[in-house]
Amino acid sequence: MSETTSSQGTAATTTAYVVAVAAIIVRDGQVLAMRRSAHKDAGAGLWETLSGRVDVGEEPLETVKREILEECALNVQVDPRPLTAYSATRAGKPMIVIVYRADYISGEVTRSDEHDDHAWLTPDEFAERSGLTKLTQAVKKFIN
Repeated sequence: MSETTSSQGTAATTTAYVVAVAAIIVRDGQVLAMRRSAHKDAGAGLWETLSGRVDVGEEPLETVKREILEECALNVQVDPRPLTAYSATRAGKPMIVIVYRADYISGEVTRSDEHDDHAWLTPDEFAERSGLTKLTQAVKKFIN
């Protein structure tokens, strides 16, 4: 955190946020859920959708496409319009998560070492496995 002075002369605290994306990949009314590997620094064993941090100078849409390729290698169609965004914390640091929808086209899931299991789940099944409340709400809202 850093301290700045506002136009009124009072001190204001600013916080640097991590910006991340999440991809809700949909196939036949189910979402691709991934379990974070035991060696992950945050959230080991947690069921999530594909996600990743936006690199400096990278656009969020490009990040979500890159993460899908790196983490599952599926052929998908990403909707360029974010579904929603929400605030969260990761390892105690504030984070903004931008959520995109991607429709499955073809391919088999090829996991990276970031995940050790995956499953195609209904929104309710995803909610039972994942402890990420805001992501679960997005999955339930945006999968028809």
